[in-house]
Amino acid sequence: MVKSFLIILICQIFIYANEQIVFVIADDYNATKAELFCFEQNRQVLGPIEVNLGQNGLGFGVGDMTFLQPQDAPLKQEGDKKAPIGVFSLEALFGYEANTSLKMPYLHATKELICVDDTESKFYNQIIKKPYDLPKSFEEMRRDDGQYELGITVGHNKEQLYKRGSCIFIHVQIGDNAPTAGCTSMKLEDLQKIASWLNGSKKPILVQITKAQKEEALKLYPMLRREE
Repeated sequence: MVKSFLIILICQIFIYANEQIVFVIADDYNATKAELFCFEQNRQVLGPIEVNLGQNGLGFGVGDMTFLQPQDAPLKQEGDKKAPIGVFSLEALFGYEANTSLKMPYLHATKELICVDDTESKFYNQIIKKPYDLPKSFEEMRRDDGQYELGITVGHNKEQLYKRGSCIFIHVQIGDNAPTAGCTSMKLEDLQKIASWLNGSKKPILVQITKAQKEEALKLYPMLRREE
């Protein structure tokens, strides 16, 4: 009886702790496309929006919560070009505009800003200003191709676990059918709608899964049934 009560309580914590959910669902682990929906206070507010995923599909990531992992299921690793499966906090917005009126913490993506993907660096999986001694590997946050004109930082691998993946964002797509290096991308106009809707005070999260995790996700977040 106590165990059952604790399970119900934990589920209720997950259901009600987050008022905004960005929900991405793909067909399977090999999918490079998915659909995105946005939910707030038990109702769908945006979607479906077509998005691009990693060039090599998806793998189980390191987030605030994970789902049951079959023995043969892929794990997200550094450089594997897989998008992460799991539940992740949405930490901040970033973009090329110096000032915005958005309701999330915002990083101005200047030429001095980088995201470190060097697994040996103490700054691994962090966005920082360029230090005097540059890491061996990093991403420029002010790209020439416009993919980071607007973006959302995903709280994947916040503990900086070795080689479990870094610099995971939701960002602008380079093309309608252009898979990413492990992020989730979409048209700029769709991303602008999501960015305007997100509110840091509502603790927004990303729930990113394949259909294999769908029933688990629906038990924790019943409002997601509304996309069906």
